[in-house]
Amino acid sequence: MDFFADGVAVKAVGSETFRLCRELVDEMILVDNDAICAAIKDAFEEHRSILEPAGALAIAGAKAYAGAASRKPTFVAVACGANMNFDRLRFVAERAELGEKREAILAVTIPERPGSFKQFCSLLGARNVTEFNYRYADPRGSPCVRRCAGAQPR
Repeated sequence: MDFFADGVAVKAVGSETFRLCRELVDEMILVDNDAICAAIKDAFEEHRSILEPAGALAIAGAKAYAGAASRKPTFVAVACGANMNFDRLRFVAERAELGEKREAILAVTIPERPGSFKQFCSLLGARNVTEFNYRYADPRGSPCVRRCAGAQPR
């Protein structure tokens, strides 16, 4: 189980909370950790405030809902929290670009022979590889797993 937004990771919803939600909530929006990281980055860039993941959840949900809505009304998201530590900020910084759909992380297996990486890059089209890591998939060094992070439009 993923506890990145640990402030909302409850074992069971309280009976009063459930009653209120059943009465007042029309629909729910699901967002992933990358969208939460993008919301934390948005709050920092707009207000110079660092939100905890659970506190940024409302912003991530509002962004997802606004993106899918046919009309663009005004949204209000209650953002809160101080349950953030320095180590978690590194994860947020790395994942925010993914949440904004500006970067992608790809894990691919390509042959270890001249020209194979160039051929792979040609499949990406008009995108740049901004980070490149590799490791051998087996001890004999036959196939090579290459991880390309940050495919951005050129």
